[in-house]
Amino acid sequence: MTSPLPLARTLARWVALAGIAALAVATGVTLLDIGLSLGGGAVTGEVDLVQLGVMAAAWLAMPLAFLDDAHVSVDLLSARLPARIGRLLQGLGGLLSVALMALILRYGWDTAAQQLQFGDVSQELGIPVVWYWAPLLAGAGLSVLAALLKALADLAAAARGTEPGTGRR
Repeated sequence: MTSPLPLARTLARWVALAGIAALAVATGVTLLDIGLSLGGGAVTGEVDLVQLGVMAAAWLAMPLAFLDDAHVSVDLLSARLPARIGRLLQGLGGLLSVALMALILRYGWDTAAQQLQFGDVSQELGIPVVWYWAPLLAGAGLSVLAALLKALADLAAAARGTEPGTGRR
């Protein structure tokens, strides 16, 4: 059976690229605002746009971070364990990540729905606040799937005594 991880990584890379594009826009808006401020001007809604771009960048990059083990970790103890036990612990930790991201998705959804119901908008441009929740919900939902795929691969590798996706011991 072929692993779904390569396809998931490809999708996650495209989603992360969308996050990078949003961050590039936020950076461009900030630089433009700085440049205009030298002449006494400003970009209207700069804070609204930058916050939206940063939210998108952070949350849309997260699924790829799960798939590539790119989150910060401290392995002082686990590095000393046999590889199989370390992989088992990594898989179990991945399942905890699934649970955490599922909770974030669940409660984020509730909050986004509430803000949509109330018609909340951003302070300067009047952007519906639900647009700020959209990248969080997308990133959290994809992170649940990414973390689950990675945790299952780690647990399967621990059971086989191999590295995920390589068959090497």
